[in-house]
Amino acid sequence: MKKIKKFVLPAIVLSLIGLAVVLVSNSNVTATTEKVIFTELKDVPKTKVVIIFGAGINGDRPSRYLKDRLDAGISLYKSNKVNKILLSGDNGRNEYDELTVMKLYCQKNGVDTTKIYIDYAGFDSYSTMYRAKHIFKVDTAILVSQKYHLNRCIYLGDQLGVISFGYSADRGIYPGYKYYSLREKLSVTKSVWDIIRNRKPIYLGKPVDINGKSNYTKQ
Repeated sequence: MKKIKKFVLPAIVLSLIGLAVVLVSNSNVTATTEKVIFTELKDVPKTKVVIIFGAGINGDRPSRYLKDRLDAGISLYKSNKVNKILLSGDNGRNEYDELTVMKLYCQKNGVDTTKIYIDYAGFDSYSTMYRAKHIFKVDTAILVSQKYHLNRCIYLGDQLGVISFGYSADRGIYPGYKYYSLREKLSVTKSVWDIIRNRKPIYLGKPVDINGKSNYTKQ
């Protein structure tokens, strides 16, 4: 029994410390980003670029999460809130290509392909924002995702040198939304740690200036 108590108490203490770190990091991130998240199109400030985050595909179709993000981003473009779209997602495997689905969806819905830029190595939100700054030379952007995800994205953008605003793509009730919202609490804490240690993305590659020629056609 004494041996069990010897391990139980430290485990409880570590768990409480971990919980406190998660709660504090999430509270701080929310407090510093909530005021720049918009739910109404008319309230979104004008800027040059909207960044749309990948969110899964079903074959050659975007998932419900992704479709709503794409529709929200396209609405910003068509209302002249932005004039360029940066699509960022996972293209790390031949059998899974978010970016082709995303760019074809934008094209089919009336976006000029010369205004579409592709981040083929947006493997996570940190990589997306890091590459937006260092590869695509983005200084200010509207970020489009579901609300539960936007606080973290804006925090990352601001910390990495991209002045960021959020436009919520929530368009109803999503399957698994509570699970993803809960998981996001841990992701926020990891993002704070990524900023502290100045993590470098897995892949950087050649610069693609957002003010230059579109890379819609993969090089």
